[in-house]
Amino acid sequence: MNNLHGLHRPLGSTGLMVSPLGLGTVKLGRDQGVKYPSGFTIPDDAEARQLLALARDLGINLIDTAPAYGRSEERLGPLLRGQRQDWVIVSKVGEEFEDGLSRFDFSPEHTRFSVERSLKRLETDFIDLVLVHSDGNDLAILRDSGVYETLAELRQAGKIRAFGLSGKTVDGGLLALEQGDCAMVTYNLNERGEKPVLDFAVQQNKGILIKKGLASGHACLDAGVDPVRASFELIFGHPGVTSAIIGTINPLHLSHNVATAAAVIGAHRH
Repeated sequence: MNNLHGLHRPLGSTGLMVSPLGLGTVKLGRDQGVKYPSGFTIPDDAEARQLLALARDLGINLIDTAPAYGRSEERLGPLLRGQRQDWVIVSKVGEEFEDGLSRFDFSPEHTRFSVERSLKRLETDFIDLVLVHSDGNDLAILRDSGVYETLAELRQAGKIRAFGLSGKTVDGGLLALEQGDCAMVTYNLNERGEKPVLDFAVQQNKGILIKKGLASGHACLDAGVDPVRASFELIFGHPGVTSAIIGTINPLHLSHNVATAAAVIGAHRH
């Protein structure tokens, strides 16, 4: 089996069913201030449409965007027209990216404004999951800004289905799961420091999305080992992981990632 159909899994207790890989869309909207080893060209609408169609054919139903991803949200609205029921859409609040610089605002007012703007851009009346786009001060944001309380109100109002934190610390991830639905966590061959958040998610039946899952583990691999396979062995070897967000715009890479993940997950099942 070289696709993800039939491998969708629950995102914690949210009621959302998601594919084990999600498509990250920073490269659909932004090509400045991004940390990638080689340059890339933002795909045009035809290329973006083909990429989304391929992802869907391969069994991916999870798509990850953010206001900080340049034009990503406003491009996805028209690109996903007529397909809303086929996708679980993740967006963010807290980070704004303007003129090549990030700034952060976690206030209740800005959170409301940001979600309403995302709804308009994405041409939808609800967003499945909204994550707080942390600047690294995870605990202070969750405790003092009012952002989580505001997201809980927006969930109550039906504008979002679930919320959580895309954070940078163990303490932040743990608190995010205690009080919310999901944490987005860095976890890869080089960086395993946030593993306690994954362990906690298993106990609490909360959702975990992995970011930077394919961040190069080349240095610690033997010759001839496929870094993608080794990365997915690590990620899907942990029962707390719901899905890993992969930000490729290369159709061949996407197909290889999906086939590899399907093989790894299939092997874990048996």
